[in-house]
Amino acid sequence: MSGSHFHSVLVTGANRGIGLELVKQLLELREPPKWVFATCRDPHGGRIQELRSLASKHPGLVILQLESTDEASINAAAKEAEVHLAGSGLNLLINNAGVMPPSTLESVTKEDMLSVYRINVVGPMLVTKAFLPMLKAAAKRSSRKGLSCSRAAIINVSTIGSSIAKPPPMVMFPVISYRCSKTALNMLTRCQALEYKDDGILCAALHPGWVKTELGTDKADLTVQESVQGIIRVLSSLCEEQNSRLVDWEGRIVPW
Repeated sequence: MSGSHFHSVLVTGANRGIGLELVKQLLELREPPKWVFATCRDPHGGRIQELRSLASKHPGLVILQLESTDEASINAAAKEAEVHLAGSGLNLLINNAGVMPPSTLESVTKEDMLSVYRINVVGPMLVTKAFLPMLKAAAKRSSRKGLSCSRAAIINVSTIGSSIAKPPPMVMFPVISYRCSKTALNMLTRCQALEYKDDGILCAALHPGWVKTELGTDKADLTVQESVQGIIRVLSSLCEEQNSRLVDWEGRIVPW
């Protein structure tokens, strides 16, 4: 990983898919983070056995209950993380949790659109606000210069389907509410980059590729392992050049 090291990482939506694989591969690094915070809506539910098994083997893995549309839940998770961090700050926040229900221009409803926006846009906004003091603390304490994920970063998981300049055809990607919400998430990322650059916090949106997950289906191009291997390589090399941009799992800039 070309010398990069993440002291502390928080991943939302970490009980399955890309989020779970991120946690796994972060823990397998030659220099794993001291702290990996893995959030999910129901840490006592039946769908997090694999995450609990990992936590039993890795004392630095902390499972946090976090519902990204519930401010009380988010704030409680932030307080718990701060206890573990003990003032050292959070280096890397990965807003991965999201939903992608099928919807076309003909089938989409007002309720569909608003529900997806609450989870895919408002959720990352609220999570970032709650953890921002920890990100600022990490950036301030770091001896690294410039912007990087080793110093402090906000990564919002987006999609090539959000691109206005070069969108994939609707027939290939018939998820209108998801696409619109991720375009809004890209703008949130750009605003965060403008606001937090002077605090030493890198902000980027990330397209993980078309991945074989519950959202991506088994027709997708990439396995979740391949996607996350690429994502971690990209995270290790992100710098000011990619600040405020949408990049893919191979590090290429995706046109807005």
